[in-house]
Amino acid sequence: MKTVYLQNLRKELDATDDSFAASCCNTLGIPRDALLKLRIVRQALDARKKNDIFYCVHAELTVGDAAAKRILRDPKRKAELVNPQKTEPFSFGTKQAEGRIIVAGLGPAGLFAALTLAENGYRPLVIERGRPIEERVKDVERYWSGALREPDPESNVAFGEGGAGTFSDGKLTTRIRDPHIDGVLSDLIKSGAPEEIAYLAKPHIGTDRLRTVVGNLRKRIEAAGGEVLFSAKLADLKTTDGAVTAALVQQGGKAVWEPCTALILAMGHGARDTAGMLYDRGVAMAPKAFAIGVRAEHPQSLINESQYGPMANHPRLGAAEYRLTARSGERGVYTFCMCPGGQVVASASGPEQTVVNGMSNFARDGKNANAAIVVQITPDDFGAHPLDGLRYLDRLERDVFLHGGGDGTAPASTVGAFLRDEASKPSRSVEPTYRPGVRYTRLSECLPDFVAAGVRDGIKAFGRQLKGYDMADAVLTAVESRTSSPLRILRDSGMESVSHKGLYPVGEGAGYAGGIVSAAVDGRKAAEAVMRIFAPLP
Repeated sequence: MKTVYLQNLRKELDATDDSFAASCCNTLGIPRDALLKLRIVRQALDARKKNDIFYCVHAELTVGDAAAKRILRDPKRKAELVNPQKTEPFSFGTKQAEGRIIVAGLGPAGLFAALTLAENGYRPLVIERGRPIEERVKDVERYWSGALREPDPESNVAFGEGGAGTFSDGKLTTRIRDPHIDGVLSDLIKSGAPEEIAYLAKPHIGTDRLRTVVGNLRKRIEAAGGEVLFSAKLADLKTTDGAVTAALVQQGGKAVWEPCTALILAMGHGARDTAGMLYDRGVAMAPKAFAIGVRAEHPQSLINESQYGPMANHPRLGAAEYRLTARSGERGVYTFCMCPGGQVVASASGPEQTVVNGMSNFARDGKNANAAIVVQITPDDFGAHPLDGLRYLDRLERDVFLHGGGDGTAPASTVGAFLRDEASKPSRSVEPTYRPGVRYTRLSECLPDFVAAGVRDGIKAFGRQLKGYDMADAVLTAVESRTSSPLRILRDSGMESVSHKGLYPVGEGAGYAGGIVSAAVDGRKAAEAVMRIFAPLP
């Protein structure tokens, strides 16, 4: 019995497990009973020919010895024998910790840092300024429904268990290549994510399922000995001889200094007050490029037809995605965080802010598709001080808030009016999904000139790449401003702050990740860096 790895197997859209297995055997020229087990390693949709869409599959096939020899002898198969991979045992440190290991923040980076520490015997203290996921969802809904004029400052789309990614599409695609990815996906599956995320080329969980997964990850941390405190904010740091020795934890009107040996900082990029505190304490950081723009909404049916042609209504295809890029002078313009069948959501984390983002459930069955259209921005645009990017966003988000009327509605425009740079009338065919509502306006008035120009150039280019993208009645809503952190907290190759020993800045807020998986990997690697120094607790 042998297991062979094969690439580029064709799987029809209507294939069942049995029919695909039979097709593989037929393709390989082996009898059906020779195939003992089939495991899909990767599955990607091939929609290059709109009248012939199928899945391209890489798979491991366990077959009898005679069948394996036949497959491996055929050079056309490009098959290779699968050998069990040997994993090197992790080398734990021997130094005894003099204080607790603290994880600040319970987004993807913090969750996986804390989970890794807890399940290896370190019993971390986890502090999260927001509330548990169940309470957080209710707080956010009150804001979206208009029951609150402004978001709860400590429980919103940015702050709370699960981080900003909890109110998203739950995409798990990443550009990084790292052996930790498989472990992260495995832990997500153990905590309730669908098993298909292990092999799909573009996996997603959906915000509805992700909320359950996040809660289950936290329960695993607690079951393994970790302590999780909610509504607990990192308010200050104490250092001795250049090393962090204590963290001031503010909770319920009380502030307590918690001695710590290591502090994994997973603050997320919405925590602007925390960034200011860190700067005041001399933590080394630098400004970083990011991107800003608007959210675009189109009928999902238009995107399906543009991507899938005559097969657009096939039940196995679901809602189509896109990712588009262009140039506006020297700046890059691109779509970001595309949410098929989703909605545009209010993502402010403080008073007098208007911020938009995208979200979709696992089924992706909403009428509209949405994605950000964003334009690159660099420190040359906003300043060289580490906090200048945050200050720039503070001003921008307040200006957009006022332009929307100062009542929580967001400024919006049809694509046609925006391209003509004139005041917009309501769309006749696309109903905006943003709550509590939009105010149609001349959208360029609340955007920097280079951003408005970049979005226009992008829409025109995208219309040539994806049929119908430049439809006049598509809706644009401002402002998409939190694509990534505008600063980077500097760290060395061991993931430790270059200015403060014992401080491990991780994830999106620290400027080192760009999504759920990359942030989770970053958090796990930081936990391992700590574990290589210190011994597990007795």
